[in-house]
Amino acid sequence: MRLRPPPRAVLLPLLAGCLLASCLSCTGGGSGGPATGAPGVGDRLFPDAGNGGYDVGHYTLDLGYDPASGRLRGTATLTATADRDLARFNLDLAGLDVRSVTVDGAAARAGRDGTELQVRPAHPLRHGARFTTVVDYQGTPRLLTDADGSHEGWIRTDDGALALGEPVGSMAWFPGNDHPSDKAAYDITVTVPHGLTAVSNGELLSTRAVSGDRTAYHWRTSAPMATYLATVAIGHFDVTRSKTPDGLPLYVAVDPRSDDTKTSAALARIPEILAWEEGLFGPYPFASAGAVVDHLPRGRVGYALETQNRPVFPGDGPPPAVDPVTLVHELSHQWFGDSVTPAAWQDMWLNEGFATLTEWLWQQHEGGPSLDASAAAAFADSANWAFPPATPPDAASVSAPPVYGRGALVLYELRRTLGPSAFGRLLKEWPAAHRHGNASTAQFTAFCARFTSKDVTPLFRTWLYGAAKPSHL
Repeated sequence: MRLRPPPRAVLLPLLAGCLLASCLSCTGGGSGGPATGAPGVGDRLFPDAGNGGYDVGHYTLDLGYDPASGRLRGTATLTATADRDLARFNLDLAGLDVRSVTVDGAAARAGRDGTELQVRPAHPLRHGARFTTVVDYQGTPRLLTDADGSHEGWIRTDDGALALGEPVGSMAWFPGNDHPSDKAAYDITVTVPHGLTAVSNGELLSTRAVSGDRTAYHWRTSAPMATYLATVAIGHFDVTRSKTPDGLPLYVAVDPRSDDTKTSAALARIPEILAWEEGLFGPYPFASAGAVVDHLPRGRVGYALETQNRPVFPGDGPPPAVDPVTLVHELSHQWFGDSVTPAAWQDMWLNEGFATLTEWLWQQHEGGPSLDASAAAAFADSANWAFPPATPPDAASVSAPPVYGRGALVLYELRRTLGPSAFGRLLKEWPAAHRHGNASTAQFTAFCARFTSKDVTPLFRTWLYGAAKPSHL
C-alpha cells in the first residue's frame, strides 16, 4: 500500500476474514424478481466501496485530457457478468458529468446518489449474463481527501496530471467497481497534447498522432488488476526502455525535474532488485516492470504507491526522489498486493507486512541492520501497538504503523516458528497459490498451518489479533 515516512512520535476469531469474504459476495435483493445490486460490497472499513451484483472482467478506458483547463473527457466500457438477476446496478464515480449510459447497446436510465452512479438497463439482466456497459462522461476530475488526511484521485500537476487510487481514488477518473475484490484486465488509451507523455499500467501497445496536435497512448494490462492499482501519469518525462537480463521489459518514466544522481542510481538497480526478489518470492508475476517518478504539487502526495507494473514515486521533495529501500518495498508489492490482492481492506497487513519484511531482508542483504535488529526496533516502537494489524479500527487506520511494522513482526515470528527453510518455501508458495487473485487473512493463517506440525494458532492470536503487546520479542 502507500509507503509513508516513519511515524514521529476486541480480539477477533481467526475466521473473521472468511466471514467477511462471504459477506463480500452478497448483493442484496429479494427472491421475488430481479434485484438491485448493492451500493457497496460490505467492506468493514469502506462500506460504500465497490458494488454488488456483478463482476467486471475488462475495462476499456478512452481518455482525453487537456492540461491547460484540467478537463477530462472519457468513455468507459465495462464488460461484466451478472452474479444474479439484476434490474439495476451501481458504479462508483465521484464528480464528473455523465453524458450517456448504454447497456448492451441500449440506452439505460442513470441517476446519481453521491459517489454512486445508478444504472437501470432497458431490460433486466439475467443471472450469469455477460453484459457491456458504456459510460460517456466529462468534467474536471477531483482530488479526494482520505479519512487520514492524505490525498488521492486525480492530482493535477503543472504539466499534466497523476491518477492514484488507493484506497478509493479510481472513482475520481473512471466509473467502476471500486473494491480490491473485483479485479479485471484493462485497455487504457490516453490522448494528450503533442510533447506530453501518458504512462499507465501494463504494456504500451501503440503511440499515434490524433487530430494533428495530439498523441494517443494505448496501454494494455492483461493480468487482472484491482481498481486501486490503476494509474495514469501525464506530463514531461524522460523515458528509458530496456530489459532485465532475463528479458523482462522495463519502462521507466522520470520527470526531468525529479532526476538526480541518487535517483538514477536507485532506478538502475531495478533489474538487480527484481532478481533478488524473484529468489525470495518466485517468478515475477507480470509481463513488464518499471517505475514512474513525477514532479507533484508540494504537499499533495507524500507517499509512493505500488501501482501495477510500475510503482509511482513523488519527485517533489529533496533528492533522491526514490531510494533503493523504497524501491524494494514497492516492487515487492507486485507479488504481495498486486498479484495477490487483499480480499478486503482490513487484510492490508498482508500487503504491508510482507513489504516491510522485505525491506528488513534487503537491508540485511546490503550489509545494514540485521533482520533481528530491524524486528527489535519495530517491537520497541510504540506506534506499532496502537491496534492489531488484522483489525484496523476505521478507514483512517488502514495505512497506520501497525499495518506495516506489526504486520512485519507477525511474519518475523512466523519465520522463527517455522524455521528459515519452511518460511522460505512459504514466501514462494503463498503468492503462487493465489497468483492474480484475492486472499484473506483467514486464508493466510490456514495456509501457514501446512508448513509445520506445531499449532500456530497461539502465534496469530498474540501477534496478529492480540490487543496487548507481548512482554518480549
